[in-house]
Amino acid sequence: MEEKQMKQGTPQNRQTILSHDLRFYAQPYDIDASGFYFSDAAEYQAKVKACRNAYGYPVEEFEIQFIDGDDLDCRLFEALSINQATIIPFIEKLDEWSDEDKTKLIIAVGECGYSFDVQTGHADDIDVDIYEGTTLRELARQFVDEGLFGEIPDHLTHYIDYEAIARDLRADYTETHIGKTLCVYRCA
Repeated sequence: MEEKQMKQGTPQNRQTILSHDLRFYAQPYDIDASGFYFSDAAEYQAKVKACRNAYGYPVEEFEIQFIDGDDLDCRLFEALSINQATIIPFIEKLDEWSDEDKTKLIIAVGECGYSFDVQTGHADDIDVDIYEGTTLRELARQFVDEGLFGEIPDHLTHYIDYEAIARDLRADYTETHIGKTLCVYRCA
């Protein structure tokens, strides 16, 4: 498995790698150099330091590619536009962020256009309303059931046009898929 391919790293790093099964590739911009695969920050730093081009000069610039891992992590990698300056904090934050935090970041940055600094930002600072596993029509029904439109007498509930409410909700809410999960969100 992953442990056999890993040459260095602490036991804690090995546990992180096995829990996420992450795999990245650092592609040098220098055409006279070869890239390398890595799974954690320590391995990346060691390989960057050792990377030389065909003439023996150090390679300084890399394009970072997400090769293997969780679909949610892949979407987050793309949404945050991870590069060589942000790959180390990104790997470190993956353990800190819950799936809800990751979904919030994907929607906020990838869908709503928020900016987010991986090194200093906190997922809790992002204000996005997310309703997972629901459609706009189901959200309309939920809002009516919760009394968002006021008290509706029982004899009138059969006349509520949930499709019309869902169309109205489209002004502020959007449906999207994050992985295999349908989400409805509203950017604040």
